[in-house]
Amino acid sequence: MEYILPILFLLVAFIYSSIGLGGGSSYTAIMTIVGVNYTMIPITSLTLNLVVTFIGMVNFWKNGFGRLNLVAPFFITSIPFAYIAGSIELPEFMFQIILLSTLILIAVRIYIFNDLTISFQLSNAQKWMLSIILGATLGFIAGAVGIGGGIYLVPLIIMFGLGSAKEAAAAGALFIWINSLVGFIARYRPGVISSDFIFPLICAVLIGGFAGSYFGSVKFENKMVQKIMGIIIIAAIIFLIKEMI
Repeated sequence: MEYILPILFLLVAFIYSSIGLGGGSSYTAIMTIVGVNYTMIPITSLTLNLVVTFIGMVNFWKNGFGRLNLVAPFFITSIPFAYIAGSIELPEFMFQIILLSTLILIAVRIYIFNDLTISFQLSNAQKWMLSIILGATLGFIAGAVGIGGGIYLVPLIIMFGLGSAKEAAAAGALFIWINSLVGFIARYRPGVISSDFIFPLICAVLIGGFAGSYFGSVKFENKMVQKIMGIIIIAAIIFLIKEMI
């Protein structure tokens, strides 16, 4: 465990950060599978999300893909819902159910809806409605299980024609960072997590995040990376179901 988690998290951070994501879904799933105390998992994932997506924000926004007006409306509901969910101590089985449902939806999104495009333009009212509903849902997930929500936001921005793939990745990085920060603030208690446990993980995701976000912002193709990410998610689903049974 001492060496396995940092190595796995380095790889996860590299893959996720290349498309503007933090890796919270896989951090949470891996820690659940290996038996980390579930009360420590959300705040650990949120902390690692903060590290990785900050690097992603710098790289994607430095390369001119950032659009604050694209992501700002989603914060209206995501911020309060992330705080509310982060303040709730869920029973372990409920935590696992929310996590499993989230992972399944991610897999469906990657392998079924990844190429879906919607040609019509949204009206201003429709954009606000999408922002309010999606922001609330993803904010709650971020606070509850430590998944920043960008993995849903990024493809929806592309699907609805709100921005390009790189602009969506930049928006996703900022969205995850803000929601993760709010969830972290709601969950933080002195002594809730040990520095000996989290410091090696932070070092690992720093390395993976720097490398992944650099290559993602200038080289990698999003679809290829997402297929690799999908394999990780499917493996996590299988192991998590086995763990729950």
